[in-house]
Amino acid sequence: MPALSVRNLSVSFVERTLFSDVSFDVETHDKVGFIGANGVGKTTLFRALNGEIDPNEGVIAFEKSVRVGYMEQHACNNPRMDIFHELLSVFDYLSETEDEIAAVTASIDAGEGNLDALVERQTRLIEEYEAQGGLTYKSRTRSALLGLGFSEDDFTMPVGNLSGGQRSKLSLAKLLLSRSNLLLLDEPTNHLDIKAVGWLEDFLRDFKGSMIIISHDRYFLDNVTNKTIELEHGKIMCYKGAYTEFIRKKEAFNEALKNKYENDMKEIRRIEGIVEQQRRWGRERNFITAASRQKEADRIKAQLVTPESELETMRMRFEPKFESGNDVLICRNLAKSFGEKQLFRDVNIHIRKGERVFILGANGCGKTTLFRILNGRMPQDRGEFDLGANVMTGYFDQLQQNLDLSKTAIDEVWDRFPNMTQTEVRSALASFLFKGDEVFKPLSKMSGGERARISLLKLMLQGSNFLLLDEPTNHLDAASREELEKTLAEYSGTLLIISHDRYFINKLADRVLVLTQDGMKEYLGNYDYCLERIKAAKESEAQEKAAEKKEKPQNEYFLNKQRQSEERKRRTKLRKTEEEIESLDAQMKEIQTHLGDESVTSDYEKLIELTNKLEELQAQQESLYEIWEELSE
Repeated sequence: MPALSVRNLSVSFVERTLFSDVSFDVETHDKVGFIGANGVGKTTLFRALNGEIDPNEGVIAFEKSVRVGYMEQHACNNPRMDIFHELLSVFDYLSETEDEIAAVTASIDAGEGNLDALVERQTRLIEEYEAQGGLTYKSRTRSALLGLGFSEDDFTMPVGNLSGGQRSKLSLAKLLLSRSNLLLLDEPTNHLDIKAVGWLEDFLRDFKGSMIIISHDRYFLDNVTNKTIELEHGKIMCYKGAYTEFIRKKEAFNEALKNKYENDMKEIRRIEGIVEQQRRWGRERNFITAASRQKEADRIKAQLVTPESELETMRMRFEPKFESGNDVLICRNLAKSFGEKQLFRDVNIHIRKGERVFILGANGCGKTTLFRILNGRMPQDRGEFDLGANVMTGYFDQLQQNLDLSKTAIDEVWDRFPNMTQTEVRSALASFLFKGDEVFKPLSKMSGGERARISLLKLMLQGSNFLLLDEPTNHLDAASREELEKTLAEYSGTLLIISHDRYFINKLADRVLVLTQDGMKEYLGNYDYCLERIKAAKESEAQEKAAEKKEKPQNEYFLNKQRQSEERKRRTKLRKTEEEIESLDAQMKEIQTHLGDESVTSDYEKLIELTNKLEELQAQQESLYEIWEELSE
């Protein structure tokens, strides 16, 4: 039986049917990419699978061992809990087992009860604890936080102090480390930089269960999924393979369907022509032939499959009003700090006419700040930059601060370009999918994707020859992203783009710049080439270190003896480290018990003394976990 089986599912709201007659299976180890335009009902289908809403029709059946995990189930509700212990809470079942083992061990040491039964219970609990990952759950918790972009310093930060993006990352970490074996992931790469997305890809590839992933990140889907489901026109289509293979198969399927439809229509017209001719001749034999031929035409009509019309996408074209000079942008030793926090320094860039350059870097490294400096919205601390002759910049702000949310769509565009006629403005809005009364919709009531389309429209009408685009594919569905890629590929001006969309970067980049605290590192080519060079550099560095450590060849016998001795030492050190960790656990529990005592909470000096001691023990334990993890590996 599949892990999940969906049959004839339908969901409607008032007069609108989101989807109907939806059927698909998810096998035990399937990693399914779930795609479709914004607003077609993907998240609604997830809510139905998770039991949050009841479908109007259909059946959802899970295999009996399936435990469904959905991010909303793992919200962070305790604002005072620190990040590390909030994530550690998903392993409460292991903490309870630890307490049971400690209680049984104490009974054995005290000689209480039936010794054989206690030893048997202790053995069973320890085996169960180890089988469920009890020896590694704290190191896995730490690894997940680091992988998703939290630093060691963040571990003690209260959950209540987190930003929306950080809360989303923590909820994702709780879901990934939960005991769920069927994950429902809705845009899991949101708020993640490229490094964190890479960690997530590795985690999901190694995940033993099944999953369904809603995502517009095509590179991510290619790296993780083995099946693709598309929701379009209220219907489901299933394809084996990841996103790129899905696109190829879908195009081939649609082309075959279109060709068959056209051939069938030609045949129907040919037969109906014969029928008409036979009827004009008017003899009995001709009427018999006409009736026979009409049955043949009706049979083809009954089996006729009309191709679905393609979903409407944006139609855009960026055309510079005039050409720039050959040198478009030159930056010399730019630097920016906020207080004591240095974002970057020694940033040197030289961009020439017609280049398509992408800037990568971790979240918070200063990419958007650099764009604001180049747009004159913020001063640099040191260095200088020059725009070339006849350069006219256009800026796409990922935060959409250039939009007045109190205006309607038509007013936002018309006020920026007052020389256009109403017909021209409405025609331009229609090409960006704002038609009829939608042009009077206030920006405050629009989705992020709708606002992004308004920003792109204003940018297109501006006619700039140097575009600075800050995460332009955020909020856009896959079809809109592909239309933007196609448009920018045909653009004759110069592009400088910040993006985490690796598929987008691969399609367009001539050059990739990686921003760090100490400046820019340049890679010619697209994202994959950049990744290859970084990987090659790391391998080369590792080989050099290995060569430095390499000792003179030894006799194989003594070498084996040495290895055996080192392995015994490692095992001994590992055992002692585990004992020290358990000892620290016991000490911390004792202090926490005292901290709950009223006599301590009313004694400020005693409270401070115990709190400092607890922090000291926690720091010691963290160091021991690092040693334990290294020894285990």
